[in-house]
Amino acid sequence: MTPEKAKTVPAFHPSTKLFRFTILGFVSLLTFGSYFAYDGLSAIAPILIKSFEVSRAAFGATKTIYSVAAILCLLIGGILIDRIGTRKASLLFSSFIVLGAAVIALSRNIWMLYVGMFIFGAGSETLIIAQSSIIARWFKGREMAMAFGIALTVSRLGSLFSYNTEALIADYFGKYSYALWAGVGFCIISLLANIIYVFMDRKGEHALDLEEGEVEEKIVFADIAAFPPSFWYVTLLCMTFYGAIFPFQHLAADFFHDKWGIPLEAGGEGGFFFQVFKNIINMFRTAPGMAGVIVFASMVFAPFAGKFVDKVGRRATLMIIGSLMMIPAHLLLGITSINPAFMMIVLGAAFVLVPAAMWPSIPLIVDKKRVGTAFGLMTMIQNIGLGLFPWLNGLLRDLAGTYTASQIMFAGLGVAGLIFAVLLKRNDMKEGGILEKP
Repeated sequence: MTPEKAKTVPAFHPSTKLFRFTILGFVSLLTFGSYFAYDGLSAIAPILIKSFEVSRAAFGATKTIYSVAAILCLLIGGILIDRIGTRKASLLFSSFIVLGAAVIALSRNIWMLYVGMFIFGAGSETLIIAQSSIIARWFKGREMAMAFGIALTVSRLGSLFSYNTEALIADYFGKYSYALWAGVGFCIISLLANIIYVFMDRKGEHALDLEEGEVEEKIVFADIAAFPPSFWYVTLLCMTFYGAIFPFQHLAADFFHDKWGIPLEAGGEGGFFFQVFKNIINMFRTAPGMAGVIVFASMVFAPFAGKFVDKVGRRATLMIIGSLMMIPAHLLLGITSINPAFMMIVLGAAFVLVPAAMWPSIPLIVDKKRVGTAFGLMTMIQNIGLGLFPWLNGLLRDLAGTYTASQIMFAGLGVAGLIFAVLLKRNDMKEGGILEKP
Protein backbone atom coordinates (compact mmCIF):
# COMPACT_ATOMS: atom_id res chain seq x y z
CA MET A 1 0.00 0.00 0.00
CA THR A 2 1.43 3.34 -1.04
CA PRO A 3 1.48 5.84 1.85
CA GLU A 4 -0.32 9.09 1.28
CA LYS A 5 1.92 11.93 0.30
CA ALA A 6 2.26 14.53 2.98
CA LYS A 7 0.23 17.61 2.24
CA THR A 8 2.53 20.41 1.12
CA VAL A 9 1.99 23.73 2.88
CA PRO A 10 2.57 26.77 0.62
CA ALA A 11 5.55 28.93 1.58
CA PHE A 12 3.28 31.90 2.41
CA HIS A 13 0.51 30.00 4.17
CA PRO A 14 -0.84 31.74 7.33
CA SER A 15 0.55 28.89 9.44
CA THR A 16 4.13 29.65 8.40
CA LYS A 17 6.66 31.78 10.24
CA LEU A 18 7.17 33.86 7.09
CA PHE A 19 3.50 34.87 7.05
CA ARG A 20 3.42 35.68 10.77
CA PHE A 21 6.52 37.87 10.65
CA THR A 22 5.32 39.58 7.47
CA ILE A 23 2.09 40.50 9.23
CA LEU A 24 4.19 41.64 12.21
CA GLY A 25 6.07 44.01 9.90
CA PHE A 26 2.85 45.72 8.85
CA VAL A 27 1.42 45.67 12.40
CA SER A 28 4.63 47.28 13.70
CA LEU A 29 4.16 50.10 11.18
CA LEU A 30 0.71 50.90 12.60
CA THR A 31 2.20 53.25 15.20
CA PHE A 32 5.26 54.50 13.29
CA GLY A 33 3.34 57.46 11.86
CA SER A 34 1.67 58.46 15.12
CA TYR A 35 4.99 58.40 17.00
CA PHE A 36 6.59 60.51 14.25
CA ALA A 37 3.76 63.06 14.26
CA TYR A 38 3.49 63.19 18.07
CA ASP A 39 7.18 63.97 18.58
CA GLY A 40 7.27 66.24 15.54
CA LEU A 41 5.69 69.03 17.60
CA SER A 42 8.45 68.70 20.19
CA ALA A 43 11.18 68.66 17.54
CA ILE A 44 10.10 72.04 16.11
CA ALA A 45 8.77 73.55 19.37
CA PRO A 46 10.87 76.76 19.09
CA ILE A 47 9.56 77.34 15.55
CA LEU A 48 5.92 76.71 16.47
CA ILE A 49 6.03 78.86 19.62
CA LYS A 50 7.37 81.76 17.56
CA SER A 51 5.05 81.20 14.58
CA PHE A 52 1.87 80.89 16.67
CA GLU A 53 3.01 83.71 18.99
CA VAL A 54 2.01 81.75 22.09
CA SER A 55 3.47 81.19 25.53
CA ARG A 56 5.32 77.99 26.33
CA ALA A 57 2.53 77.08 28.74
CA ALA A 58 0.01 77.30 25.90
CA PHE A 59 2.24 75.16 23.71
CA GLY A 60 2.81 72.67 26.54
CA ALA A 61 -0.96 72.34 26.82
CA THR A 62 -1.02 70.61 23.41
CA LYS A 63 0.16 67.46 25.20
CA THR A 64 -2.39 68.10 27.96
CA ILE A 65 -5.18 68.03 25.36
CA TYR A 66 -3.71 64.85 23.88
CA SER A 67 -3.67 63.16 27.29
CA VAL A 68 -7.26 64.19 28.09
CA ALA A 69 -8.39 62.51 24.86
CA ALA A 70 -6.22 59.49 25.63
CA ILE A 71 -7.68 59.07 29.14
CA LEU A 72 -11.27 59.31 27.87
CA CYS A 73 -10.64 56.83 25.06
CA LEU A 74 -8.68 54.39 27.21
CA LEU A 75 -11.87 53.90 29.21
CA ILE A 76 -13.76 52.66 26.14
CA GLY A 77 -11.01 51.55 23.75
CA GLY A 78 -10.68 48.00 25.05
CA ILE A 79 -14.46 47.55 25.17
CA LEU A 80 -14.77 48.85 21.59
CA ILE A 81 -12.11 46.41 20.35
CA ASP A 82 -14.03 43.56 22.00
CA ARG A 83 -17.29 44.71 20.38
CA ILE A 84 -16.21 45.32 16.76
CA GLY A 85 -12.94 43.36 16.56
CA THR A 86 -9.33 44.45 16.10
CA ARG A 87 -9.58 44.92 12.33
CA LYS A 88 -12.40 47.47 12.33
CA ALA A 89 -11.17 49.10 15.54
CA SER A 90 -7.61 49.54 14.28
CA LEU A 91 -8.85 51.10 11.02
CA LEU A 92 -11.09 53.47 12.99
CA PHE A 93 -8.23 54.51 15.29
CA SER A 94 -5.80 54.92 12.36
CA SER A 95 -8.34 57.13 10.57
CA PHE A 96 -8.65 59.34 13.67
CA ILE A 97 -4.86 59.67 13.71
CA VAL A 98 -4.69 60.75 10.05
CA LEU A 99 -7.57 63.21 10.55
CA GLY A 100 -6.01 64.66 13.70
CA ALA A 101 -2.58 64.98 12.09
CA ALA A 102 -4.15 66.76 9.09
CA VAL A 103 -5.96 69.24 11.36
CA ILE A 104 -2.64 69.88 13.15
CA ALA A 105 -0.88 70.50 9.83
CA LEU A 106 -3.64 72.92 8.74
CA SER A 107 -3.55 74.82 12.04
CA ARG A 108 -2.85 78.52 11.92
CA ASN A 109 -3.62 79.19 15.58
CA ILE A 110 -3.22 77.36 18.87
CA TRP A 111 -6.92 76.55 19.23
CA MET A 112 -7.02 74.65 15.96
CA LEU A 113 -3.87 72.86 17.07
CA TYR A 114 -5.69 71.83 20.26
CA VAL A 115 -8.58 70.39 18.22
CA GLY A 116 -6.15 68.43 16.09
CA MET A 117 -4.32 67.08 19.14
CA PHE A 118 -7.60 65.94 20.72
CA ILE A 119 -8.62 63.99 17.61
CA PHE A 120 -5.07 62.65 17.27
CA GLY A 121 -4.95 61.57 20.92
CA ALA A 122 -8.32 59.83 20.62
CA GLY A 123 -6.87 57.52 17.99
CA SER A 124 -3.24 57.20 19.01
CA GLU A 125 -3.37 55.61 22.47
CA THR A 126 -6.25 53.29 21.55
CA LEU A 127 -4.37 52.13 18.45
CA ILE A 128 -1.54 51.00 20.74
CA ILE A 129 -4.07 48.83 22.61
CA ALA A 130 -5.33 47.40 19.31
CA GLN A 131 -1.76 46.73 18.18
CA SER A 132 -1.09 44.78 21.40
CA SER A 133 -4.25 42.75 20.85
CA ILE A 134 -3.21 41.94 17.26
CA ILE A 135 0.25 40.78 18.33
CA ALA A 136 -1.28 38.61 21.05
CA ARG A 137 -3.61 37.11 18.41
CA TRP A 138 -0.76 36.06 16.12
CA PHE A 139 2.08 35.33 18.55
CA LYS A 140 0.41 33.96 21.69
CA GLY A 141 2.62 31.18 23.06
CA ARG A 142 5.40 31.71 20.52
CA GLU A 143 7.89 34.58 20.15
CA MET A 144 5.45 37.06 21.74
CA ALA A 145 8.10 38.95 23.72
CA MET A 146 10.20 39.29 20.57
CA ALA A 147 7.18 40.47 18.58
CA PHE A 148 6.34 43.17 21.14
CA GLY A 149 10.00 44.22 21.18
CA ILE A 150 10.10 44.58 17.39
CA ALA A 151 6.87 46.62 17.38
CA LEU A 152 8.19 48.97 20.08
CA THR A 153 11.50 49.41 18.25
CA VAL A 154 9.71 50.38 15.02
CA SER A 155 7.57 52.88 16.96
CA ARG A 156 10.66 54.39 18.59
CA LEU A 157 12.24 54.67 15.14
CA GLY A 158 9.36 56.97 14.24
CA SER A 159 10.21 59.18 17.24
CA LEU A 160 13.95 59.13 16.53
CA PHE A 161 13.42 59.96 12.87
CA SER A 162 11.08 62.80 13.83
CA TYR A 163 13.53 64.42 16.25
CA ASN A 164 16.27 64.37 13.63
CA THR A 165 14.33 65.45 10.52
CA GLU A 166 11.41 67.75 11.38
CA ALA A 167 13.44 70.94 11.92
CA LEU A 168 15.40 70.16 8.76
CA ILE A 169 12.19 69.71 6.75
CA ALA A 170 10.83 73.03 8.05
CA ASP A 171 14.05 74.84 7.13
CA TYR A 172 14.65 73.07 3.80
CA PHE A 173 11.16 73.78 2.44
CA GLY A 174 10.83 77.18 4.13
CA LYS A 175 7.69 76.57 6.23
CA TYR A 176 6.97 74.70 9.45
CA SER A 177 3.77 73.33 7.86
CA TYR A 178 5.85 71.08 5.60
CA ALA A 179 7.24 69.36 8.68
CA LEU A 180 3.72 68.82 10.02
CA TRP A 181 2.54 67.48 6.65
CA ALA A 182 5.43 65.02 6.74
CA GLY A 183 3.80 63.68 9.90
CA VAL A 184 0.50 63.34 8.03
CA GLY A 185 2.31 61.46 5.26
CA PHE A 186 3.76 58.94 7.67
CA CYS A 187 0.37 58.53 9.36
CA ILE A 188 -1.12 57.71 5.94
CA ILE A 189 1.63 55.13 5.39
CA SER A 190 0.68 53.60 8.75
CA LEU A 191 -2.98 53.56 7.67
CA LEU A 192 -2.02 51.76 4.43
CA ALA A 193 -0.04 49.23 6.49
CA ASN A 194 -3.18 48.76 8.57
CA ILE A 195 -5.27 48.04 5.46
CA ILE A 196 -2.74 45.42 4.31
CA TYR A 197 -2.83 43.87 7.79
CA VAL A 198 -6.64 43.65 7.60
CA PHE A 199 -6.51 41.63 4.36
CA MET A 200 -3.76 39.36 5.70
CA ASP A 201 -5.55 38.87 9.02
CA ARG A 202 -8.80 37.96 7.27
CA LYS A 203 -6.94 35.38 5.20
CA GLY A 204 -5.27 33.97 8.31
CA GLU A 205 -8.53 33.85 10.25
CA HIS A 206 -10.20 31.72 7.56
CA ALA A 207 -7.19 29.40 7.25
CA LEU A 208 -6.34 28.96 10.95
CA ASP A 209 -9.62 29.66 12.78
CA LEU A 210 -7.87 32.30 14.92
CA GLU A 211 -9.33 33.57 18.16
CA GLU A 212 -9.57 37.29 18.83
CA GLY A 213 -6.54 38.56 20.77
CA GLU A 214 -7.12 39.42 24.40
CA VAL A 215 -7.19 43.13 25.18
CA GLU A 216 -4.61 43.72 27.89
CA GLU A 217 -5.54 47.29 28.89
CA LYS A 218 -9.26 47.06 29.55
CA ILE A 219 -10.47 48.57 32.84
CA VAL A 220 -12.93 46.64 35.03
CA PHE A 221 -13.71 48.96 37.95
CA ALA A 222 -14.83 46.14 40.25
CA ASP A 223 -11.26 44.78 40.25
CA ILE A 224 -9.63 47.97 41.54
CA ALA A 225 -10.45 47.49 45.23
CA ALA A 226 -8.55 44.19 45.25
CA PHE A 227 -5.21 45.68 44.18
CA PRO A 228 -2.40 45.35 46.78
CA PRO A 229 -0.29 48.31 48.01
CA SER A 230 2.58 47.28 45.72
CA PHE A 231 0.42 48.00 42.68
CA TRP A 232 -0.28 51.55 43.84
CA TYR A 233 3.41 52.20 44.54
CA VAL A 234 4.31 51.01 41.03
CA THR A 235 1.51 53.10 39.50
CA LEU A 236 2.55 56.28 41.32
CA LEU A 237 6.16 55.62 40.36
CA CYS A 238 4.99 55.21 36.76
CA MET A 239 3.22 58.59 36.82
CA THR A 240 6.15 60.46 38.38
CA PHE A 241 8.83 58.72 36.33
CA TYR A 242 7.19 59.21 32.94
CA GLY A 243 6.14 62.69 34.09
CA ALA A 244 9.84 63.57 34.37
CA ILE A 245 10.69 62.13 30.93
CA PHE A 246 8.10 62.86 28.22
CA PRO A 247 6.94 66.30 29.47
CA PHE A 248 10.62 67.26 29.70
CA GLN A 249 11.16 66.02 26.14
CA HIS A 250 8.22 68.07 24.85
CA LEU A 251 10.12 71.35 25.33
CA ALA A 252 13.65 69.90 25.46
CA ALA A 253 14.57 71.14 21.98
CA ASP A 254 13.47 74.64 22.99
CA PHE A 255 15.39 74.24 26.28
CA PHE A 256 18.66 73.25 24.58
CA HIS A 257 18.24 75.94 21.91
CA ASP A 258 17.32 78.58 24.50
CA LYS A 259 19.98 77.86 27.15
CA TRP A 260 22.97 76.51 25.20
CA GLY A 261 22.24 77.98 21.77
CA ILE A 262 22.38 74.51 20.21
CA PRO A 263 21.12 74.76 16.60
CA LEU A 264 17.96 73.01 15.43
CA GLU A 265 19.83 71.27 12.59
CA ALA A 266 23.40 70.32 11.72
CA GLY A 267 23.48 72.54 8.61
CA GLY A 268 26.06 72.40 5.86
CA GLU A 269 26.01 71.64 2.16
CA GLY A 270 24.40 68.73 0.34
CA GLY A 271 20.99 67.49 -0.71
CA PHE A 272 18.06 66.87 1.59
CA PHE A 273 18.71 63.18 2.29
CA PHE A 274 22.41 63.82 2.88
CA GLN A 275 21.44 66.47 5.44
CA VAL A 276 19.04 64.01 7.10
CA PHE A 277 21.92 61.55 7.43
CA LYS A 278 24.15 64.32 8.76
CA ASN A 279 21.53 65.31 11.36
CA ILE A 280 21.27 61.73 12.63
CA ILE A 281 25.02 61.15 12.97
CA ASN A 282 25.34 64.57 14.64
CA MET A 283 22.54 63.85 17.12
CA PHE A 284 24.44 65.40 20.04
CA ARG A 285 25.02 68.64 18.10
CA THR A 286 21.41 69.58 17.38
CA ALA A 287 18.74 70.55 19.91
CA PRO A 288 16.03 68.12 18.64
CA GLY A 289 18.64 65.37 18.25
CA MET A 290 19.76 65.88 21.84
CA ALA A 291 16.12 65.63 22.95
CA GLY A 292 15.86 62.32 21.07
CA VAL A 293 18.81 60.71 22.88
CA ILE A 294 16.42 59.23 25.46
CA VAL A 295 14.39 57.58 22.70
CA PHE A 296 17.55 56.31 21.00
CA ALA A 297 18.76 54.71 24.24
CA SER A 298 15.41 53.00 24.75
CA MET A 299 15.27 51.75 21.18
CA VAL A 300 18.76 50.23 21.26
CA PHE A 301 19.09 48.94 24.81
CA ALA A 302 15.53 48.13 26.00
CA PRO A 303 15.52 44.56 24.56
CA PHE A 304 18.81 43.79 26.36
CA ALA A 305 17.50 45.34 29.58
CA GLY A 306 14.43 43.13 29.39
CA LYS A 307 16.57 40.00 29.11
CA PHE A 308 18.77 41.24 31.97
CA VAL A 309 15.75 41.74 34.24
CA ASP A 310 14.38 38.29 33.34
CA LYS A 311 17.74 36.77 34.28
CA VAL A 312 18.62 38.59 37.51
CA GLY A 313 15.29 39.93 38.81
CA ARG A 314 15.97 42.81 41.23
CA ARG A 315 13.04 44.75 39.75
CA ALA A 316 12.37 46.97 42.77
CA THR A 317 16.10 47.66 43.16
CA LEU A 318 16.42 48.66 39.49
CA MET A 319 13.44 51.01 39.86
CA ILE A 320 15.21 52.64 42.81
CA ILE A 321 18.44 53.03 40.82
CA GLY A 322 16.65 54.45 37.76
CA SER A 323 14.66 56.95 39.84
CA LEU A 324 17.81 58.00 41.68
CA MET A 325 19.65 58.63 38.39
CA MET A 326 17.04 61.16 37.27
CA ILE A 327 17.53 63.50 40.22
CA PRO A 328 21.11 64.74 39.58
CA ALA A 329 20.58 64.61 35.81
CA HIS A 330 17.66 67.07 35.91
CA LEU A 331 19.30 69.25 38.58
CA LEU A 332 22.55 69.56 36.63
CA LEU A 333 20.62 70.41 33.46
CA GLY A 334 18.81 73.15 35.35
CA ILE A 335 21.47 74.79 37.52
CA THR A 336 24.69 74.34 35.53
CA SER A 337 25.88 75.11 32.02
CA ILE A 338 27.69 71.79 31.59
CA ASN A 339 27.25 70.26 28.13
CA PRO A 340 23.87 68.47 28.40
CA ALA A 341 25.01 65.36 26.49
CA PHE A 342 26.17 63.48 29.60
CA MET A 343 22.97 64.19 31.55
CA MET A 344 20.87 63.07 28.58
CA ILE A 345 22.80 59.80 28.48
CA VAL A 346 22.05 59.34 32.20
CA LEU A 347 18.34 60.02 31.58
CA GLY A 348 18.46 57.59 28.67
CA ALA A 349 19.93 54.91 30.95
CA ALA A 350 17.18 55.56 33.52
CA PHE A 351 14.57 55.29 30.75
CA VAL A 352 15.98 51.88 29.84
CA LEU A 353 16.16 50.51 33.39
CA VAL A 354 12.88 51.58 34.98
CA PRO A 355 10.36 50.53 32.28
CA ALA A 356 12.19 47.20 31.82
CA ALA A 357 11.62 46.49 35.53
CA MET A 358 8.29 48.29 36.01
CA TRP A 359 5.88 46.87 33.42
CA PRO A 360 6.76 43.17 33.93
CA SER A 361 6.21 43.67 37.68
CA ILE A 362 2.44 44.05 37.30
CA PRO A 363 1.66 40.38 36.50
CA LEU A 364 3.77 39.41 39.53
CA ILE A 365 1.85 41.53 42.05
CA VAL A 366 -1.71 41.41 40.63
CA ASP A 367 -3.96 38.37 40.17
CA LYS A 368 -3.94 37.05 36.61
CA LYS A 369 -7.62 37.82 36.06
CA ARG A 370 -7.04 41.47 37.04
CA VAL A 371 -3.91 42.15 34.96
CA GLY A 372 -5.85 43.83 32.14
CA THR A 373 -7.52 46.24 34.56
CA ALA A 374 -4.16 46.90 36.25
CA PHE A 375 -2.45 47.85 33.00
CA GLY A 376 -5.40 49.97 31.89
CA LEU A 377 -5.61 51.86 35.18
CA MET A 378 -1.84 52.32 35.32
CA THR A 379 -1.81 53.74 31.78
CA MET A 380 -4.71 56.07 32.59
CA ILE A 381 -2.99 57.44 35.72
CA GLN A 382 0.26 57.73 33.76
CA ASN A 383 -1.56 59.96 31.26
CA ILE A 384 -2.69 62.26 34.07
CA GLY A 385 0.98 63.07 34.65
CA LEU A 386 1.69 63.26 30.92
CA GLY A 387 -1.10 65.82 30.64
CA LEU A 388 -0.28 67.96 33.68
CA PHE A 389 3.50 68.28 33.60
CA PRO A 390 4.04 69.54 30.00
CA TRP A 391 1.77 72.49 30.82
CA LEU A 392 3.56 73.11 34.14
CA ASN A 393 6.91 72.90 32.37
CA GLY A 394 5.91 75.65 29.95
CA LEU A 395 4.23 77.73 32.67
CA LEU A 396 7.33 77.70 34.89
CA ARG A 397 9.48 78.72 31.91
CA ASP A 398 7.13 81.62 31.15
CA LEU A 399 7.08 82.82 34.77
CA ALA A 400 10.80 82.39 35.54
CA GLY A 401 12.27 83.27 32.15
CA THR A 402 14.47 80.15 32.22
CA TYR A 403 13.98 76.40 32.48
CA THR A 404 15.72 76.17 35.88
CA ALA A 405 12.46 75.96 37.84
CA SER A 406 11.15 73.33 35.43
CA GLN A 407 14.24 71.19 35.92
CA ILE A 408 13.88 71.47 39.70
CA MET A 409 10.27 70.28 39.26
CA PHE A 410 11.46 67.27 37.23
CA ALA A 411 14.13 66.51 39.85
CA GLY A 412 11.35 66.68 42.45
CA LEU A 413 9.41 64.11 40.45
CA GLY A 414 12.54 61.98 40.56
CA VAL A 415 12.58 62.29 44.36
CA ALA A 416 8.89 61.33 44.53
CA GLY A 417 9.56 58.36 42.25
CA LEU A 418 12.47 57.31 44.45
CA ILE A 419 10.24 57.38 47.54
CA PHE A 420 7.60 55.23 45.81
CA ALA A 421 10.30 52.81 44.62
CA VAL A 422 11.70 52.47 48.16
CA LEU A 423 8.19 51.92 49.57
CA LEU A 424 7.61 49.33 46.85
CA LYS A 425 10.76 47.41 47.79
CA ARG A 426 9.94 47.54 51.49
CA ASN A 427 6.41 46.25 50.86
CA ASP A 428 7.70 43.60 48.46
CA MET A 429 10.16 42.30 51.07
CA LYS A 430 7.26 41.86 53.50
CA GLU A 431 5.47 39.75 50.87
CA GLY A 432 8.40 37.45 50.12
CA GLY A 433 10.46 39.57 47.73
CA ILE A 434 8.82 38.31 44.54
CA LEU A 435 9.96 41.35 42.54
CA GLU A 436 13.59 40.69 43.43
CA LYS A 437 13.50 37.09 42.17
CA PRO A 438 14.50 36.17 38.57
